[in-house]
Amino acid sequence: MESEDYKRIARAIAFIRQHHRSQPDLITVARHIGLSEYHFQRLFTQWAGISPKRFLQYLTLEYAKSKIDRTKSLLDLTLEVGLSSPGRLHDLFVNLEAMSPGEYKVAGIGLKIHYGVHETSFGQALIAKTTRGVCNLNFLDVASQKTPEQILQNLWFNAEIIHDRKATQILRDRIFDSATFKEQKPLTLLVKGTNFQIQVWRALLKIPFGGLTTYQTVAEMINRPTATRAIGNAVGKNPIGYLIPCHRVIRGSGEIGGYRWGAERKMALLGWEASHNAC
Repeated sequence: MESEDYKRIARAIAFIRQHHRSQPDLITVARHIGLSEYHFQRLFTQWAGISPKRFLQYLTLEYAKSKIDRTKSLLDLTLEVGLSSPGRLHDLFVNLEAMSPGEYKVAGIGLKIHYGVHETSFGQALIAKTTRGVCNLNFLDVASQKTPEQILQNLWFNAEIIHDRKATQILRDRIFDSATFKEQKPLTLLVKGTNFQIQVWRALLKIPFGGLTTYQTVAEMINRPTATRAIGNAVGKNPIGYLIPCHRVIRGSGEIGGYRWGAERKMALLGWEASHNAC
């Protein structure tokens, strides 16, 4: 049901993005996704924690610009920023471990990867783990032509891929259910990438919950101020969605920009974070 709710929300966001100049009212958006005004308001509020109107205020250009300016001054803060707010489990004690050059070269020989597909508030997600940590979180879409096994095999082509939904259900609950996270140990992420990509992914972990920053700022964070295009490529290669928050990087103009798992999902993530950050 979580995934179905997200699909409706994503359709509503897509419609509003397409018709934002005419500022469609609640009835118009509700009819577009096949719900009554009452049921749409109720579903949206249940999903986001606030009304559709308030949620959409968090997705405006002016709001994005103001958050960019504020985030620049917050990048030096630790991940302890805002621990009291709900839904921040993916920002709490996330450790990133990179594979060694030798391990990178052999692309997973001897590695066992257990995976499962789970319902989340942002659609279906493929979650994969090794004994060393979470190695993939990929949002799935109906339009995708690749199976979960193919997605993982493309990244770890010498690894043994094992379907084990029971093992990854625990991770799903820790990542997407804040009530289960507080008293547990830090999550470790295992990534495979170039030194440059790993630098970028580490920088993304410093962007606080509800914050936004630009590709230029990320470039400056890793002392590569002229490498914005390469930064964009590295952000787009992020293998662990949501936990490594590449969705918090937007264009310098304040526009949302692209996202490997869809612009609507990026807007949903940003709006949801903003609404809970304000709680």
